Amino acid sequence: MNYSEALQYLHGTNRAFCKPGTDRVRALCAAVGNPEKTLPVVHVAGTNGKGSFCVILASLLTNAGFKVGRFSSPALVKINECVSVNGREIPDEEFARLVSLLQPPADRLPDRPTEFEILTVLAFLYFREQNCDYVILECGMGGLTDATNVIDRPLLSVITGVSVDHTSFLGATVEEIAEQKAGIIKENCLALWCGDNPEAEAVCRRVATKHNALLYTVPRETVRIQTADLKRTVFDFNGMTDLPLSLLGLYQVQNAANALTALEILGIAPDRKQLADGLYEARWPGRFEILSRDPLILVDGGHNPEGIARAMESVEAYFPREKITFVTGILADKDYQTVARRIAPAAAEIFTVTPPNPRALSAAEYAEVFRGLSVPAIACDSVAEAIARAVKAERPVLSLGSLYLYGEISAAVTALRGRK
Repeated sequence: MNYSEALQYLHGTNRAFCKPGTDRVRALCAAVGNPEKTLPVVHVAGTNGKGSFCVILASLLTNAGFKVGRFSSPALVKINECVSVNGREIPDEEFARLVSLLQPPADRLPDRPTEFEILTVLAFLYFREQNCDYVILECGMGGLTDATNVIDRPLLSVITGVSVDHTSFLGATVEEIAEQKAGIIKENCLALWCGDNPEAEAVCRRVATKHNALLYTVPRETVRIQTADLKRTVFDFNGMTDLPLSLLGLYQVQNAANALTALEILGIAPDRKQLADGLYEARWPGRFEILSRDPLILVDGGHNPEGIARAMESVEAYFPREKITFVTGILADKDYQTVARRIAPAAAEIFTVTPPNPRALSAAEYAEVFRGLSVPAIACDSVAEAIARAVKAERPVLSLGSLYLYGEISAAVTALRGRK
């Protein structure tokens, strides 16, 4: 099986958006020697911020001299992005080899695994083969019934925060969703709560107590941003000063503080240079990322009310005296009315697009929502059209609303710069 055939096989399996339960993953793991049982895992759940937390912690550990595997989703452009070691994606040939190994046992299971479940086991196999010192494992959705939740003895279980999202799968209230996220807290293990919602924290504390798990929190009151612009952020945290962060977006400072707290819980104390390099070298595409400086075009993956609120706080900080142009699309199962109301005050004009996903809200419907908020909005047939029209006003442009747009946005910006 070559790489193309491996992709064809994966995409031909059950591509259900969410198929809760760990039985299929456990069965597939057992068929290939239970690679998950030997992995030193930091398991991460959360509504927002878990991907940024994972990439920052992985960078800190890598710069401290460790070999670090990281599993994250969804991929922005290429599926290999989901599985990496020390920041390097799994090579095509290794990906194809492992899919070939997993195909026979996966096809023999009476309840066929989903694409994400097979990818999860593939990551376990690869990290075991690579002899990783640490594995940073990000939940796909929720926690309790997520495919990644076959780790029985994590080094640390992390919940970056809880807000309302994926309500049809996880529950309608913060407490119900927190119950799902807290499902990654295991018996007699360490756990870290990074959020700021007291109701969700209470749920996590109850679950931790039930499992005799020690629950840490982040000293959020010690976070102080010194400077923040479109080049970098410098901040202080918990007695550490002048910490550099290249990831843009004010919200990334809290994600960095969360990762630094996790590092301390793990008992790892990098020297000053390792710490600074680890923070500054962390890269996470699609999170307040500058795709072009002339014209200025940014992209952010915020796609639920809390994520959009955090992105808009950064917009207000970086562009305090001007309105900007938005290119945006969203999935129909998101709270897009609330998202639109949060975006509208900062928008000079909006170009809506339809994300490449069967759950997408149409560009025409989304444009109508913004027009109902008295914001000029035009529905576009393609992302390329939206970008081309957005830059004409010579204002900053921000794309947000769905990570599924990233590949098309990136390609459109690359094509635009090529024509200049």
